[in-house]
Amino acid sequence: MTVRPPVAELRAKFDRILPHLDERRRRLYLASEATAIGHGGTTLVAAASGASTATVARGVTELAADPVPTRRVRAPGAGRKPLTVTDPGLLPALEALIEPHTRGDPVSPLRWTTLSLRALASILTPQGHRVSAATVGRLLHGLGYSLQGTVKTTEGTSHPDRDAQFAHLNATATAFLDDGQPVISVDTKAKEWLGNRDRPGRTWRPGKDPIRVDCHTFTTSDQPVAIPYGIYDIATNTGWVNVGTDHDTAEFAVESIRRWWQRRGRADHPDATRVLITADAGGSNDPRRWTWKKHLAAFALESGLEITVCHFPPGTSKWNKIEHRMFCHITANWRGRPLTSYEVVLETIAATTTTTGLSIGAELDTGSYRLGTTVTPAEFHALPITPSTFHGDWNYTLAPAPPKPSEAPRTRRRIDSALTELLTDPALTGMGRSDFDHLAAVSEPYWDALAEAAFQRRFHRPRSYLHPQTSSLDHYHRLLTALLRRRRAATSTLLAHLLGVTRTNLSNQFQDGHRLLDLHKITVTPLPGAPARTLEQLKARGTPIERRSTDQN
Repeated sequence: MTVRPPVAELRAKFDRILPHLDERRRRLYLASEATAIGHGGTTLVAAASGASTATVARGVTELAADPVPTRRVRAPGAGRKPLTVTDPGLLPALEALIEPHTRGDPVSPLRWTTLSLRALASILTPQGHRVSAATVGRLLHGLGYSLQGTVKTTEGTSHPDRDAQFAHLNATATAFLDDGQPVISVDTKAKEWLGNRDRPGRTWRPGKDPIRVDCHTFTTSDQPVAIPYGIYDIATNTGWVNVGTDHDTAEFAVESIRRWWQRRGRADHPDATRVLITADAGGSNDPRRWTWKKHLAAFALESGLEITVCHFPPGTSKWNKIEHRMFCHITANWRGRPLTSYEVVLETIAATTTTTGLSIGAELDTGSYRLGTTVTPAEFHALPITPSTFHGDWNYTLAPAPPKPSEAPRTRRRIDSALTELLTDPALTGMGRSDFDHLAAVSEPYWDALAEAAFQRRFHRPRSYLHPQTSSLDHYHRLLTALLRRRRAATSTLLAHLLGVTRTNLSNQFQDGHRLLDLHKITVTPLPGAPARTLEQLKARGTPIERRSTDQN
């Protein structure tokens, strides 16, 4: 005969154990006690634990069924239904709000707001979907969404010769390094205004004792500024930073390279006869700046080094070695630290190191570098510069030689009359020869005015305009090529070949030519089909010879 334990004894035991169990484990434990007591055990255990007899009986049934261990507390289908089941339209409404294209939809309720959880919940509730911000977060995670920042991957229009330039640059750098010649990567780091100003990032400090900085970061005319121009030596894994205090000009850039050579480069490379400079295609080392090339030529003559320059294609400056081998470590060393003086800037740069052995030197440059300096065409063409056979505008070499003596002005190139007659064919130009002659006569003063205005603004266009290869063409043929290009009668390569000039120099004239056509309200209808690439194709697009003879007669 089974001795039943007193109810008080069971209640004391249950009070100690049941609070630590979830619903399912509590039910199974009570069932095991009831089974052990035997007849009447279900009623006794229910009375002692406060559970219903139905709950204890269900536990007995589950134990008898020998259930597989599971982490579920309730049987499948038990409990409150998810909102996605009771409200089938909730997920479609939520996805409609967070779709990326809705940011451009003027009728979207979140057109000009941030997609926060509270904002999403406040929009869904009036639509009949009662939901909290926390539930919106769970639903978004279930849909595969997460909080993400922006990623800098879009580079804009890619130059067609981008990959070829990278290959050329890599081959040139490898050849220099194999020959024991220095290869340096140069660039200007973002200017830094000095003062007790906020800096991004965090640094270790005593608890509740942050560095106190100014609330506002306004700048004044007398605010000191640091302009770090860096030189990174790829072979020795060393760097040099010339910290300027005036302006970031081409003269300052070359002076920084000169100081690197005098302070460190000459000692690291005592047998160097050449140096390769890799730089981006903008800023103070822009390849279109004549002042950059003029000062480089002066440095080449002074140092006795042959200087080869390879520029990265437009929009690819982040591939420059100095960006991710030196500048990024300097930025990390500046995190959470206000740059209050030039001493702080210099000391923190010089203290920058890496596990790979990077060492950086720094120097303050208090020199004055005037803005707006120009180089005359005669001075530029006298420079001992040799463009590369591949993209001479990006790759060129300056010899350690004095400027060449000025040459006598070149005479205009005489264009064969038969070629001019072909190019002025009304079938190609879309206008009669007499009409085009009149347009060329009245527009020539405007062209000269455009070139002069561009020269004053220091654009690179007038430099091509004054280049000997381009200026050997008269205004008549420059305007004619612009008209033929707008008509899509021929490619730039074909026109340059026929006229005996380079494609780059000819293409630089098209912008002014198109402006003149617009200025004189010349309506140009493009010819159907692809532009002619050969002389035979060009002749085929023009008026047949038989018709020309008939028209002349």
